[in-house]
Amino acid sequence: MNRHGWSTRRIALVLYPFGAGAMAVNVFFAALILSWVGGPILSTGWAIAIGCVIGLPATWAFARHIRHLMDVSDAQAAD
Repeated sequence: MNRHGWSTRRIALVLYPFGAGAMAVNVFFAALILSWVGGPILSTGWAIAIGCVIGLPATWAFARHIRHLMDVSDAQAAD
């Protein structure tokens, strides 16, 4: 089967800023919720840094999912 369109790597590179931003927001809000039970409140800088780190695997997984959907769509179009 011939794969048409963008590669998983290219999709991940394009979507990484959005994935890292989403993860940073999630980390920041999770820290705020954990502060209710005595956890530390993270600064926005730390939340962004942690979001950039955990945004990599999250974005890669999402890019693989999108690539899979593209492959399924191409296979259905070929039928």
